[in-house]
Amino acid sequence: MNEGQKIEVRLTAIRYAARDINLFEFSRIGGGSLPAAAPGAHIDLHLPGNLVRQYSLVEAGDDLAAYTVGIKRDAHSRGGSSFVFDRLKVGDVPAISPPRKHFRPGEAAPASILVAGGIGITPIHAMMRRLSEIGRPWKLHYACRSRADLPDFGMLSELSAEQFHLHVDDESPGTFLDLDAVVAAAPPGAHLYCCGPAPMLSAFEKATAALPADRVHVEHFTAREAGQSTREVVVRLSRSNREFAVPAGKTILGVLRAAGLNVAFSCEEGVCGACETAVLSGIPEHHDSILTAAERARNDTMMICCGGARSDLLVLDL
Repeated sequence: MNEGQKIEVRLTAIRYAARDINLFEFSRIGGGSLPAAAPGAHIDLHLPGNLVRQYSLVEAGDDLAAYTVGIKRDAHSRGGSSFVFDRLKVGDVPAISPPRKHFRPGEAAPASILVAGGIGITPIHAMMRRLSEIGRPWKLHYACRSRADLPDFGMLSELSAEQFHLHVDDESPGTFLDLDAVVAAAPPGAHLYCCGPAPMLSAFEKATAALPADRVHVEHFTAREAGQSTREVVVRLSRSNREFAVPAGKTILGVLRAAGLNVAFSCEEGVCGACETAVLSGIPEHHDSILTAAERARNDTMMICCGGARSDLLVLDL
């Protein structure tokens, strides 16, 4: 964790949004604006017991007095959502990270098709607002299990049928949102975005496989690959000229931290981007859920929390 990038905030409001979904509002202690947040950005929330969880912002902007995140209580929580729902209360003072923006709308696209499932509506909501502000065409396809699970962050109820398609699972027994049809109906040149549960993301990636990679954008909540080196590699840090052997089955981040180095990190699963590091030489082996196929092919950056190397030596800008 890069301690210097933490921001102390106060939890100033908790609001109900839907069944098992609340909105949590955080303001800077002492007042004042928080760092600018792009549509689709997320923050890290630092909790007791060294728990760090990533949550997307409902609103974006250059001058925000507060950050609002949508959080769903996870029945299989590893400690994050259960702590937030059961123990975090208004007035508490946790720490957060500045927003990161690996998932944002292409404002020059001729059209944007937004697909969300469950709590995945959170970053999509911020994108909707931004695209509306700049007058770019878009359409939302949203899926949830029941209408009780439909969160309205202040915009969904205002949308027309032409702009908003809702699929409710328990009103359509045995069927799910038809992503093949969604993709087939997309206007020429449209960019497509998806955030939701793992099965939806897998189906979306399958449905969009034939499209140019730069028009397809996915936000993952959890890792989609095993995050460790598959072979032993030597990592050289260019700034200090130090070298470290990273055994197969270990991570570069883990080896560097064990050696006492202060390296920025957060999720340790390749989904947040906090540990992204420039690659100066060598060929990385990517296991993150952030970089696009084109970005991976350039081999000039990697997430060291989960990436390894295909070459014997990897030189990093650290």
